[in-house]
Amino acid sequence: MKMKSNSMKKWFACLISLFLVAGAVVGCSSGSQSSSSPQNTGSQEKIKIGLSPWPGWFVWYLVKEKGFFEKHGVNADLVWFPVYSDSLTALNTGKIDANSQTLIDTLTPVSKGIPLKAVLVNDNSNGGDGVVVKPDITSLQQLKGKKIATELGTVDHFLMLTGLDKAGLKESDVQYTNMTVNDAGPAFISGNLDAAVLWEPFLSKAVQEGKGKLLFSSADTPGLIPDLLVFREEVAKNKPEEVQKVIAAWFDALEYWKEHPDESMAIMAKAAETPVDEYKKSVEGVKIFSLEDNRNAFKEADNMTSLLFTGKKTGEFLKRVGFIDNIPDVSKIIDGQFIQKASANK
Repeated sequence: MKMKSNSMKKWFACLISLFLVAGAVVGCSSGSQSSSSPQNTGSQEKIKIGLSPWPGWFVWYLVKEKGFFEKHGVNADLVWFPVYSDSLTALNTGKIDANSQTLIDTLTPVSKGIPLKAVLVNDNSNGGDGVVVKPDITSLQQLKGKKIATELGTVDHFLMLTGLDKAGLKESDVQYTNMTVNDAGPAFISGNLDAAVLWEPFLSKAVQEGKGKLLFSSADTPGLIPDLLVFREEVAKNKPEEVQKVIAAWFDALEYWKEHPDESMAIMAKAAETPVDEYKKSVEGVKIFSLEDNRNAFKEADNMTSLLFTGKKTGEFLKRVGFIDNIPDVSKIIDGQFIQKASANK
């Protein structure tokens, strides 16, 4: 549906209100892909980790497949969400304990009173999100008056606004259409849109099958879109040892990937239900964060390598475009203690 820019703030406030209502339940159990029963975990409650279609997040299935959760004695389940925004709702309503999500999608609920903690950087989008357009459009300025779609309030909406801002345009200058990435990709391919803001693997498919071209991407805005593991604050506070074990399992999987690249790529491509060569291409659009990259990300700095800096700039942008009323204290969201402990154990 179309959404006029002056109604966005009201719409988003309503959305967050729905997040806070206990009855707003996401039926994710039937669509989940759960890990096998961990060993040596006793009657420990499961840690439910949500994830969606994004190249960097399929590493979680390498964690699962190679038994790294079990190795560290953590009883963890992976919960699959075909639609990314559903995973945000699930975390915000407490249906899952943690979620794979972007920094921008963490700031917004926190600004509305939902306490969350970012504990790990999975990757940075480095071309994995982008604006795909019809062949006759050659500049961002030419999007004026054109029909462009992405999902309201998500990171790709943020990327669209960033691109328009660079071109001296506002959202009111385009025919914005609110669609999930699952719908926007096919709509572009069928010719119903002039442009769409998508992420991988939808982005590559839209370019290939829709005979479009990539006009602007996250590669043009380095550090703008960090992808994170985010826990509900109560879980991070009450179960810190479990959080630490999940992070340890993640880094074990990255090490395994490095040592067994072909096998690892095959496992992740299978989970993504994508041919290996296509998955390899989509992974090229992300920078997977090592432990050292994480250490740098959780430090204070005056550039986009720092989550604190990026979070502040993102919050300022969100406030400027009317998505939030107050910029949350990013230092209370970015929790680096777990990365510090992971580093000490190396």
